[in-house]
Amino acid sequence: MEIKVETKNARVPIAAMSVSGAIDSDTYEEFQANADELITAGALYLLIDFANVSFISSAGLRVLHGIFNKLRALHKDVDDDELRKKMSLGEYKSPYLKVCNLSSQIREVFELSGFETYIEIYEDLSTAIASF
Repeated sequence: MEIKVETKNARVPIAAMSVSGAIDSDTYEEFQANADELITAGALYLLIDFANVSFISSAGLRVLHGIFNKLRALHKDVDDDELRKKMSLGEYKSPYLKVCNLSSQIREVFELSGFETYIEIYEDLSTAIASF
């Protein structure tokens, strides 16, 4: 797996991670370490570009959920009860973690696992950046 990070500017500075390869039990720790490093360094908004991701396993999904929780703890936009209520009604999407360029297979994984209920998915990088 290869990860490249760039800062993109929209209304807020965005840490854009471009991932290549599979995110699975062999690589999830590297993916997590990169995201943790960005957050520790002060990144408050994260965009993950999946254009070159061939596969994501449950280990990769756990890392994404962890990233969501870490960023949510920094922002404190809604409490846990309100979050659960809004998510169950389809009224909540993370304003600080977004993804783009999902293949049809990875999009299906996101949908089956429920990640699309709280993480916005964009078709391309420029649209995703503009959404922040």
